[in-house]
Amino acid sequence: MKVFNDLKTRGVVDILIAVTDGLEGMAEALAVVYPATTLQTCIVHLIRNSLDYAGWKERKALAAAIKPIYTAASADSAETELTAFETGPWGQKFPTVAASWRRAWSNVIPFFAFPPAVRRVIYTTNAIESVNARLRKIIKTRGHFPTDEAAGKLIWLALRNITADWGKAAQHWKEAMNQFAILYAERFTREG
Repeated sequence: MKVFNDLKTRGVVDILIAVTDGLEGMAEALAVVYPATTLQTCIVHLIRNSLDYAGWKERKALAAAIKPIYTAASADSAETELTAFETGPWGQKFPTVAASWRRAWSNVIPFFAFPPAVRRVIYTTNAIESVNARLRKIIKTRGHFPTDEAAGKLIWLALRNITADWGKAAQHWKEAMNQFAILYAERFTREG
């Protein structure tokens, strides 16, 4: 809860979408501080989790079998596709895949409320994970720090280097930004 209150004191007044990946207590904490936030799971993590149940030779075919679920036009269509997968040969062979999608379903379906341009931008948390992985690597190779200030300086330098190539917008961002402006006109404002 403290993290979210800290965000508020820094001027973050609203969060549009939060990809939580089922972190314990995250949904409840966000709902208290940012009640209008849409929570969804990372679709890429759900896909990867699904593929973990298959051997290497079956992964490509299993990925093709679950693709109609997350590429469906609506939540109802996606649920129909999930049911078709579940009752089909792949679902019968890998019942744990359908079960994992069903467990996460309440945090999957918000994804389908967005237009395709927005979906392309919010379906994964890979960019955030990349930053975290690079920070972990830098900290791990350094070992220990004589002071908290030394650790803070190293992290600041690392973030400066990591973000140096962030000058260009993410792929498909402009199209998604226009859709956000339409969907969240009163919440999505561009500060000059």
